[in-house]
Amino acid sequence: MYSDDPFIDDRPLGRAMLRGLACRCPACGKGRVLQGYLKVRDTCPNCHEDLSHQRADDGPAYLTILIVGHLMLPLMAAAFIAYRPEPWQMIALFGSATVVLSLLMLPRMKGLMVAIQWSRRMHGFGDSEIAHD
Repeated sequence: MYSDDPFIDDRPLGRAMLRGLACRCPACGKGRVLQGYLKVRDTCPNCHEDLSHQRADDGPAYLTILIVGHLMLPLMAAAFIAYRPEPWQMIALFGSATVVLSLLMLPRMKGLMVAIQWSRRMHGFGDSEIAHD
């Protein structure tokens, strides 16, 4: 239900973000947002919320790179200082850890971006509710 009162948040950002990180529908929290690895469904299979308005574009990739980079760099420095591993060991360990962490985080960042857009009524999310009131 859309409200004209600017102090009433009928789409709380925090709840939507948590649902997005879980790759769930930001509206109901039950339906899966993604169809496959990164393709966003047109509608939620549970509540039929229209998700086709999303424009995540490169945002999830940038967020993933930012977070993985900030996590891996201190770990690499600490491992190098503490153990002085061979270069091939550093590449094998941290290269594979970076790839695995990136692959795990990318769909969650996509769900997060869709949830933020839905919560803030960006790119057409919520237009139909406003027109009906």
